[in-house]
Amino acid sequence: MLSFTEENYLKALVQLTVFEEGKLEVGVNRLATYLDVKPATVSDMAKKLKVKELVHYEKYGKIALSDSGKLEGMMVIRRHRLWETFLFEKLDFSWDEIHELAEELEHVHSKKLMNRLDQFLDYPSFDPHGDAIPNEKGEIVIPYRKTLSEIEEGKSCRIIAVKDNSTEFLQYVDKIGLKINDEITILKKEEFDALTTIQFKKNQMVVSPKFTDNIFVVCAVCQKAKDCKC
Repeated sequence: MLSFTEENYLKALVQLTVFEEGKLEVGVNRLATYLDVKPATVSDMAKKLKVKELVHYEKYGKIALSDSGKLEGMMVIRRHRLWETFLFEKLDFSWDEIHELAEELEHVHSKKLMNRLDQFLDYPSFDPHGDAIPNEKGEIVIPYRKTLSEIEEGKSCRIIAVKDNSTEFLQYVDKIGLKINDEITILKKEEFDALTTIQFKKNQMVVSPKFTDNIFVVCAVCQKAKDCKC
């Protein structure tokens, strides 16, 4: 059985290679920054994971997941996102509370329990933050999406996910009154400082790039982010 730390490394590698950066390999320094640890610590763990045939790694080189390592990482993410969904939908935790709780629950290894939980939740495709949930085989479909900062003036879009799952960001989104599936119209974009004036629910406000870069959206008309001609 893998340790919690080993699972966290595999989860981080999946997050960086599959969900965020779309690369097959991750540099030691990049992974160290992501996990907030020293590069030497990452190198040591990479060696341990290589012995278990979970990653491909050579000294001074980059780290790549093996097929078994990717599956293990996907299963950690599956458990995490199913627990987040359960906590949010069934126990009424707010979406800014569920991440830390799911960080602990994701290390419960019972496959039977997770499949029962998946069934109990009616096989959700996305968690409360809009992130795709892997199935029991580790398979996942990630929809193409744009950030709010990529949407042109005058266009309307619908929020489908948040990129930043930190407590501070989620509480800010709550504070201004937005949630998943809400519609936003881009009224104005400033070239000088990238501040954006948005409208939603008859409200207008100016938001920073830190906000627009961390909101994933699709077109409000055709519900697409790719090949949209609206």
